[in-house]
Amino acid sequence: MKTRTLKRHFTEAFKSLGRNGWMSFASVSAVTVTLLLVGVFLVVLLNLNHLASQIEGDVEIRAYIDRTTKQTEYADLQQKMEQVPHVNEVKFQSKEDGLKELIKSLGDEGKAFSSLKKENPLPDAYIIKTKKPQDTASVASEIEKFDHIKKVDYGQGTVEKLFKVTGAARNVGIVLIVGLIFTAMFLISNTIKLTIVSRRKEIEIMKLVGATNGFIRWPFFIEGFVLGVMGAIVPILVIVFGYEFLHGSVNNQLDTVFVRLLPVYPMVLQLSALLAIIGGLIGVWGSISSVRKFLKV
Repeated sequence: MKTRTLKRHFTEAFKSLGRNGWMSFASVSAVTVTLLLVGVFLVVLLNLNHLASQIEGDVEIRAYIDRTTKQTEYADLQQKMEQVPHVNEVKFQSKEDGLKELIKSLGDEGKAFSSLKKENPLPDAYIIKTKKPQDTASVASEIEKFDHIKKVDYGQGTVEKLFKVTGAARNVGIVLIVGLIFTAMFLISNTIKLTIVSRRKEIEIMKLVGATNGFIRWPFFIEGFVLGVMGAIVPILVIVFGYEFLHGSVNNQLDTVFVRLLPVYPMVLQLSALLAIIGGLIGVWGSISSVRKFLKV
């Protein structure tokens, strides 16, 4: 395509945006509202997925060692655990460290257990992390069969429910996002279609005087893209500044909790780029699909 022709297409597209101001405003508004919903749901979904991953990542197996086990047998026992499929890490925890952890986890109430340091009732243990949290139950079942293992604990029952809840939350979130994107495509394309219907005479005249389909489509292609990107500006600003405020407020409340929201950057930059691309593509798709039927003269 010649530079002069491309310049003409851009000029016509921007002139059209000005001539059809109210319809352009309606199209941009439709894009803004739907992309704002998509953006908010994406922020929620990404953070739900992040929080779920953090919670799942904290799942670990504690294998308590029988007190009759000799110190010389510890190394062989750890080696056997490390060879179990799906095991990522095996860490030894002495009974002294286990008691310190217990006292610390109970806060002020844990001070009552300080007297147990001389006659520590806790056994030594191994803390096992799996490559995938979902492998926890199968790995625990395998380790439980080993000699010298008195008990295996990983929060049986609770962990399985946790995985079901986090899995369901992810699936529901994905379905909602896909549904919103299709709804956005429908609403925006119909709004843009109204803009093009009002200009059907212009298209028919251009077609009758010999303009090619491609020549007619290009200004609408550019116009739809611009409308889509313009409609993404407000959602992007709301997401960037809104999430910065939310991130600071919520994370201050979670100072004593291990879970935290996704960092503001680069998440908002990636999300902003995604919203701009979605807006532009939906605008182009709405314009092209709407102008097609008026090209048959």
